[in-house]
Amino acid sequence: MEPPDAFALLDVRVGRVIRAEPNAGARKAAFKLWIDFGPLGVKQSSAQLVALYTTDAIVGRLVVAAVNLGVRKVNGFNSEVLVLGVPDADGSVVLLNPDRDVPLGGRMF
Repeated sequence: MEPPDAFALLDVRVGRVIRAEPNAGARKAAFKLWIDFGPLGVKQSSAQLVALYTTDAIVGRLVVAAVNLGVRKVNGFNSEVLVLGVPDADGSVVLLNPDRDVPLGGRMF
C-alpha cells in the first residue's frame, strides 16, 4: 500500500479579495479579509499583510489560499482560510497570486 499523497490533502484555491479592513485587536498587525472563491462562496481570513499592502490596494487582488485547514478565531474574527505568501528580505509577507486572471475557486494542482 502506498502512503497518502500529502500534497493532495491540502486544498489550495484562488480567490479575489472583495473587502478588507484593519483587524485592530489582533496581537500582530493584520487585515480582516473577505475573499470570493466563486463556487465555494465568500470566506474570511485574518492576514498579516500590513507591511506591504493597504486595504485599498488589496481589494480586487487575486490571492491563493488553503481552504481546508479549519477555522481559527483571531480576536473574535473567524479566519476560515489561510492566505499564502512568502517573506521578502525583510520578513514582510509577499502574496502568492496567479500572474493572470483565472476562474475564482480554481484548485491548485
